Amino acid sequence: MSNKIFVYGTLTKGFYNHRVIEGATLLGTHETEPEYTMANLGGFPAVLLDGEHSIKGEVYEVDEDTFRRADALEGYPSFYNRIEIDTKYGKAWMYYIKEISPHRRIVIIEAGEWK
Repeated sequence: MSNKIFVYGTLTKGFYNHRVIEGATLLGTHETEPEYTMANLGGFPAVLLDGEHSIKGEVYEVDEDTFRRADALEGYPSFYNRIEIDTKYGKAWMYYIKEISPHRRIVIIEAGEWK
């Protein structure tokens, strides 16, 4: 069985954690509806479900083993959670963070693209 995941941060092609999903099938790029907030948490981004920005990323088809590795990397479900979103490739899972500690210094990425 396979799943689709929408990635927008260090799992995207060219970043250091892409190795976790290397070998998965890239279906293409996608931009979400403008209903999220992307925050820079230092070495990685996080998406919050409330907001007014689109998130830009990539959609991959992954097997169960790769999906489990991505969950482990993202600390699912204790750090990140996930939600199924509509993409032009069908439903895909997107990792999001429920809340960010008020003690953590963050920068909002209005463009919705991690670079």
